[in-house]
Amino acid sequence: MTKFSDLNLNPKVLRAIDEAGYETPTPIQAGAIPPALEGRDVLGIAQTGTGKTASFTLPMITALARGRARARMPRSLVLCPTRELAAQVAENFDTYAKHVKLTKALLIGGVSFKEQDKLIDKGVDVLIATPGRLLDHFERGKLLLTGVQIMVVDEADRMLDMGFIPDIERIFSLTPFTRQTLFFSATMAPEIERITNTFLSAPERIEVARQATTGENIEQGVVMFKGSRRDREASEKRALLRAVIDAEGERCTNAIIFCNRKVDVDIVAKSLKKYGYDAAPIHGDLDQSQRTRTLDGFRDGSLRFLIASDVAARGLDVPSVSHVFNFDVPSHAEDYVHRIGRTGRAGRDGKAIMICVPRDEKNLEDIERLVQREIPRIDNPLKSGATPEADAETETPSDEKPKRSRSRSRKKAPKPQEAEVLEATAAETPEAPEASEAPEAKEEAKPRKSRGRRSRSDRSDDGKAVVGLGDHTPAFIEMSFKDRREA
Repeated sequence: MTKFSDLNLNPKVLRAIDEAGYETPTPIQAGAIPPALEGRDVLGIAQTGTGKTASFTLPMITALARGRARARMPRSLVLCPTRELAAQVAENFDTYAKHVKLTKALLIGGVSFKEQDKLIDKGVDVLIATPGRLLDHFERGKLLLTGVQIMVVDEADRMLDMGFIPDIERIFSLTPFTRQTLFFSATMAPEIERITNTFLSAPERIEVARQATTGENIEQGVVMFKGSRRDREASEKRALLRAVIDAEGERCTNAIIFCNRKVDVDIVAKSLKKYGYDAAPIHGDLDQSQRTRTLDGFRDGSLRFLIASDVAARGLDVPSVSHVFNFDVPSHAEDYVHRIGRTGRAGRDGKAIMICVPRDEKNLEDIERLVQREIPRIDNPLKSGATPEADAETETPSDEKPKRSRSRSRKKAPKPQEAEVLEATAAETPEAPEASEAPEAKEEAKPRKSRGRRSRSDRSDDGKAVVGLGDHTPAFIEMSFKDRREA
């Protein structure tokens, strides 16, 4: 069996690995590290949770141990799709390079430019960045990429899927042609592989698992759900999520709950907290400081449920996640592989449960086609007679029918209180209209009221007809009307 000591790594790096408690490399590490140390381009494909990050950090540290960085000219570059993944890669460098004098800078959004500029000005050996923030620094004239010796694209398929193709192409054009390029990804679709052929030169391809496979140590299941009414489906779906969590009991020590939309992340988190579950949201619209606090709380165990969008589906390394709940079926089948890969890491057992509504059945078929297996169906825990409890802040009571807009006026049945009043009125005044009469009849039955300033009588004191405004008409106006009438 291969050990890290057999991989020709720097002795100081081996010392850090040993202190971290690792002895045997994973298949992707054993396959990727030797050609990376030789300076060859590498295309690594392995399912999530297999240790791809160490596959490029360890040879990079060994190669960069000799040499010195110059101001604003990093010696290596690591591109990551999300802030969280970039921060995690930076943590890995801190762990494995603690005995090697290497400097690094983390360029991500949500952090002050000023602090990042100070690090770049001093010169860094390793630059870890998201594409947008990297180009921001370059366009401000604070960064040069002509000194990059090693370039890494982590989660390459996600980078390309998220629309970073123009940014990636531009960044590659800013780096030297002689650079060493390392691509690591969990999936590699044919069209993405065609693009990588442009960036890599005769790469060593390491594929330790079939593309888009899920770990055998992850128990999977899907609950088929249909709401009782369209306007109550969302609330009943949240009730089903709570029932599924409760059914797992103590086995669910912590979990990541994935939603397709950011707005649903906030709604589900608010609903769970309302019903007493320890939950917090994380998505791209939150401040970086808040996202960091939430992740730290989930990692140290003070937070039980992390409700996330796909920003957290890639690369987050929390080894002890017991469950993954897909509140929504992912619209892209590949995302399912990454989502459930958050559990069952480092050889542990995990469980992934998904809720599927009728409109998502096509996406479910795409997932089963991708992973080449049928996901077992799980009985709905609410079908045993329990009625889903609606969220008070978003749903109306079950006995209240939704209001509909009507273009025509229709008869309305009187309320019980109104019926009693009408009956009493009918007994006292027989001529009063019944409650079932049309509104027009009611209007005719009502006594006429005086309108404007007209008097109740249409005649003046002398018996003559009054033309004009009534009894209080000024004399000169009345005279003028009389003269016109006589003429």
